[in-house]
Amino acid sequence: MKLAINLALSLGMLALCVWLVWPNAQTVDQLKHAWHALRWDAFAPYLGAYLGLFVIVHLCRSLRWNNLLAPLGVKVPPGPLVAISSVGFMAILALPARLGEFVRPGLIRQRGVSASAALGTVAVERIVDGLIISLFVFGACFALRGPESPGWMMPTAYTFLGVFAVALVFLVLAMRRPAATVGFCLRMSMLPRLAPRLAVKLEEKLIELIRGFDVLKDVTNLGTFVVWSLVYWLANGLGVWALAKGFHTIDPAFQLSITGALATMGVAAIGITLPNAPGNFGQFQWFTLLGLSLYIHGAADKHAAIYATAFAFANVHYVLQLLWYVIMGILGLATPWVSFHDLVAARKSGPDAAA
Repeated sequence: MKLAINLALSLGMLALCVWLVWPNAQTVDQLKHAWHALRWDAFAPYLGAYLGLFVIVHLCRSLRWNNLLAPLGVKVPPGPLVAISSVGFMAILALPARLGEFVRPGLIRQRGVSASAALGTVAVERIVDGLIISLFVFGACFALRGPESPGWMMPTAYTFLGVFAVALVFLVLAMRRPAATVGFCLRMSMLPRLAPRLAVKLEEKLIELIRGFDVLKDVTNLGTFVVWSLVYWLANGLGVWALAKGFHTIDPAFQLSITGALATMGVAAIGITLPNAPGNFGQFQWFTLLGLSLYIHGAADKHAAIYATAFAFANVHYVLQLLWYVIMGILGLATPWVSFHDLVAARKSGPDAAA
């Protein structure tokens, strides 16, 4: 039943986002003109910078996990950690409704940590990431606020910043008083009355999951993780800016500042934290266009002259990231540290471990 709900949400998101971004005849015609106007000698250096920055993104995103695992007594060498993370990132992208989040915790179990505790580290990772990108977006939106700004802008910025701030408070409370926090949440869900045995089992798993929050007690590892994360997101935003500079060589009206690139990255990142369409298709492009529209007038308007360039940018950005994570995931599976059998086992055990 749970899987059916997840799939329904995922397919619903896919249908909605594809409808929002599907190009009309005018956009297709403009894309053809843009393709013919492309000068590879001018575009290639910016593409190279984008890919170079994405190497930094991938390494930071992979290696920082060690700082979350260290308080659990686990330290994974860089090679296996990058391989495991690469396969996990590919699974997050490929599986619907964020189900791929269970894969990394499942794969790391062989290193001496329970999948539940490892899933707790992923929860910390997601909330810290959410706070960082929410702060990026909030700062950008606050600077842009005014009578001509979109009506959705500030409410969205306040909402997501508030959600991740509350989530961080919950992590701290859960870490300090795990049994009391879990008991309160279960009572609020009424599960002890409806399914007492399931409630007892779930309580055990949730308390084990909270072990993954131990990094919040470790100032050194937490600080190092935050630095890794800041570099990761900054390199990601600079990659968006470099790619936008490349598209500026095609259409001089397509101008995006570094601040605008960070905000665009943040809006897209927040958008794909929702139940994701398979491969984030449509969802990634729509939220990228939404972010661009804050700085480039008409970027999300199919009737605007700039839309075709913005649409092409969003799709090239998406395809490059899709290819990157698929290729890195396949390379991870080709290493001696991860196998396809491990991947299947991790996916099957993930929800159980979390429950």
